[in-house]
Amino acid sequence: MIIKGILVTLIAPFENHIANGGDKLLGNMPTIKKRLDERAYISGQMQRHSLFSAIDRINIDDQEDNHIGENDDQYTYVSNADGITSKIECDLRADMGGFMHPIGTIGSIRRTSPISATPAVAKNPSKFGNDLLVCVNNNPNEDAKKQAIVTVEYSQEDDMRMNFFLDVTSLSIYKTYEYDGNFYVRTVAHKFANESERKRRARIFLEATRFLNDYANQARNEVCGEPQKVFIVFDPKLGRKASRYFKASETEQKRIKEELNDRGAVFFYGDDTEEKFDSVLTAYKKAMQFLNENELYTCFPEDDRVEKFKDVQKLIINIKNKTEKKESKKKQDKEESPDSDEQA
Repeated sequence: MIIKGILVTLIAPFENHIANGGDKLLGNMPTIKKRLDERAYISGQMQRHSLFSAIDRINIDDQEDNHIGENDDQYTYVSNADGITSKIECDLRADMGGFMHPIGTIGSIRRTSPISATPAVAKNPSKFGNDLLVCVNNNPNEDAKKQAIVTVEYSQEDDMRMNFFLDVTSLSIYKTYEYDGNFYVRTVAHKFANESERKRRARIFLEATRFLNDYANQARNEVCGEPQKVFIVFDPKLGRKASRYFKASETEQKRIKEELNDRGAVFFYGDDTEEKFDSVLTAYKKAMQFLNENELYTCFPEDDRVEKFKDVQKLIINIKNKTEKKESKKKQDKEESPDSDEQA
């Protein structure tokens, strides 16, 4: 099977959590993010943060299996979100998380993220409580009014439904486009990691969805986003319909599976609450084995054509500079040539 998309949809139980804080009421009353239907939710941005934190930890443990090149002694890493590089060949956040970097006055170089995530949403309406937190000032020499008193809103218990998708057709691949004037000519694909390294990155993505723990208040209260139920899909297309699996009725779940089978997709289901199903661990093990035994989609299989992004960046800058010069020359020629009325 040629894998083009990997979808992971899961249910994770959260208890007494403020996994994603909302607005502060009256200046000093932190709230939890919730929808209008009283369901707690975690933003897609926080979900991606938690995922890349897990990717970072797994990648550090996995450095012996790096495949970025026999002659390249630089290990892969995950850059900080506020300082993403453009080194797709070794920065996993640049590769799987995307970026946008300006190029002077001529535009920007951008990469759409191969990884996408939905907000995590509670399956049922949430029940909220409030914690009273007091910081007592015992220093008699200081103003007693400076004592901090605050109530913090939290959600008591939620089964959070979340989805993660990896577009394999863009993993370690970047496309540039050539134009003749204003007309498209062709697309050129560039690959920045060999096939072994691309497979490793896909495996790290899949494994990271098991260890989603870095949420807003993990420093004070333990928050565990590790799955209780999981549905993993390897797709020869780029379908995402299965992301509705845990929200769907039994009839819709059955028809989602029928549609996946019809197009040759392979899926694995794990449930730690039912003896008749595979456990979450077993589902992930089977998924990992399937990933290792099958091929990822690639623009070309040859590993000797792997590039460095800085070379492609120079190409893009040159193309944009040439385009800018051509447009400037056309504008100059137009200004210098007399119009039809003056010729008459």
